[in-house]
Amino acid sequence: MSKFWQDDFEYVALIEDLLELEEVRSLEKFKHHKVTNRLAHSISVSYYSYCLAKRFKLNTRAIARAGLLHDLFFYESEDKHEVGGNGHNWEHPRIALENAKKLTELSDLECDIIEKHMFGATKELPKYKESWIVTLMDKRAAITELAVGGHSIVKSAVSRYQEVMYNSFATAYLAHEPFEQTIDK
Repeated sequence: MSKFWQDDFEYVALIEDLLELEEVRSLEKFKHHKVTNRLAHSISVSYYSYCLAKRFKLNTRAIARAGLLHDLFFYESEDKHEVGGNGHNWEHPRIALENAKKLTELSDLECDIIEKHMFGATKELPKYKESWIVTLMDKRAAITELAVGGHSIVKSAVSRYQEVMYNSFATAYLAHEPFEQTIDK
C-alpha cells in the first residue's frame, strides 16, 4: 500500500499515538499473507475503513484505531497451528483484543470491531456497522494482497523455470547432447 494515508492529517491524528508504540511498530517484522507485513496490512484495513466511516458518518475514531489493532498478534502465520485449540481464525482476534487492551483503553465498539473482524471464517456476528466495515475491508485487503502477491509469485516461478530451461538447453547445446538427456540429470 502506498503512503497516501500519511497525507490525511485527520486520519493520522486518530492513530498517531498508537503508531508510536513499539508493539504496534513491531508488526512490521511479521509477514502477512506471504506478500506484505502485518503493519502495512493493518494500516490498509484501518485507512480504508476510516474512509468509509467518514463517508457514512460513522465513528471514525473507533474504526481507525480498532482497524489498526485488529491483527495485533505477535507470531508468524506459519506458526498459527500452535496457537490455541480453536484455530487461528478464531484465536487471533481474541489475542489481538487482549494485546490491544494492554496498550490503550477500548470502547465496546472497538472491542467488537477487533473481536469480530473474522466473521465469515468464524460465526461471530459483528454487532455494529463499523465492525462490518472493518470485516469487509480486512477481506478486501487480503484479496488484494494475495492477488498482487500471487502475481509476483507466479512471475517469479515462471522466471525461475525459464532460467532452468535456458540453462539446460545451453548445457545440452554446448555439450552436443540431446536436450532431453540434460533434463533428467
